[in-house]
Parts: sequence; C-alpha cells; structure tokens
Amino acid sequence: MCCGNCLIAEQLGYDAAEQTCLADEHSPKLNEEQRKAFDEIVEAVNTKSGWIIFLHGPGGTGKTYIYNTLCYFLHGQHKIISCVASSGIAALLIIGGRTSYSCFKIPINIDELSTCQFSKNSDLAALIRLADLIIWDEAPMQHQHIHEAVDRTFCDVRGSDKPFGGLSVVFGGDFQQILPVIVKGSHGQIVNACMQRSTLWHSMKVIHLSQNMQLNVDDAQERDFAVAN
Repeated sequence: MCCGNCLIAEQLGYDAAEQTCLADEHSPKLNEEQRKAFDEIVEAVNTKSGWIIFLHGPGGTGKTYIYNTLCYFLHGQHKIISCVASSGIAALLIIGGRTSYSCFKIPINIDELSTCQFSKNSDLAALIRLADLIIWDEAPMQHQHIHEAVDRTFCDVRGSDKPFGGLSVVFGGDFQQILPVIVKGSHGQIVNACMQRSTLWHSMKVIHLSQNMQLNVDDAQERDFAVAN
C-alpha cells in the first residue's frame, strides 16, 4: 500500500497490538463528555462520513487526552491519522504531532485564495487520499484563511467538493484564549480572522467539554474557584 511512500509507511508502522493495549488502558478513564466526543469521532471515521467536528473546551478539560486515546484506538485498527497543531509546543503533546504549517505545507503569506504548497502526485497528497482522520489542535489561534487553504487543497487532492474533500477532521481549542494575531489589526479585523467567520464553520459540529480534569475536587477552595470562573 505504501509503495515507497515514507509518510504512509510511518503511519502504518505502529504496532497494532500495542496500540490496542494502550487504548484499552486509556479509554476507561474518559469521563462522560469525553466518551461522547470519542464515540462520535470514531463513528465518523468508521462510517467515512466526512464529519467536521470542533472540540471546544478550556484548558484542563482533556482535549489532548481524547486526541491521544483516539490515536491509540485508531492505530490499533491500522487507520491513518495526521495530528497537527498551531504551535510546536502544542504539537509535541499529541502522538505524531507536527505543526500545521510544516505538515500541510501552508504558505506563510496567505490570503482568501491560497492553497497548500504540495502537488497532487506528491507523497503527502497520497497520504491525504488514504487518511482516515485529521486532528488539528489550537485551531482558533490561526487565521481562517489557513483552514480554508487546507480545505481547498484537500478538495482538489481528494477529488471531492465536500469540506476537506470528505475527510473527517477534528478541530480543537478554546475561543476564550488567544485569537489570530493580526499585526496592527483592529478589533474588527481580529474577529473577522477567526475561524467562526469562515464559511467552513457552518459545516462543523461543536462538542463542548466543561469538566476540568485537572481540578483537585478534594480541595474545597480550589473547587469553588473553578466553579465560579
């Protein structure tokens, strides 16, 4: 299947039995909200529905834990998952994570007509055609033109006019954290750069996470502070 494609070979190189064991270890620790998100994403992959899901939750609600549990589970089924994030630090927390810029060859100077800088006959294009899922963390920090450029490129590579060429994508982040940076931009320009203003937003199903898994529930003061905020 990989035909000398190192990107595909890397994705198929996981030990399925080991990954399944890790999934069995991690999945029972998902709380009710996380389990719902996990199950919906797995269903999207298994049915090849092409669902676009936005996993919304503040820090501590376990988005990264869901991503990595998904990776264990799907790698155990020999599925191909590309994990990216807006920054290198965030990417390091996800299994096989890379920055979205490096993974998808997104141009630095980008506008509403941009596309990614790889050809339809490249190894990366072959990977995108075979991929089962894209996980994209800290997505709200990036300009909507970035997501649209990837969407435009995936549609071309996969020969489909569905969002992201019919490939299921899980975005994650918190809109109450950092928004896209617009140099000397006004408040209106920053808001208009957000992915919520993109035409892609209407194609997304939003799943909310609210339970803070880092909270020490035995500490009444800490618990009350978290609830109040």
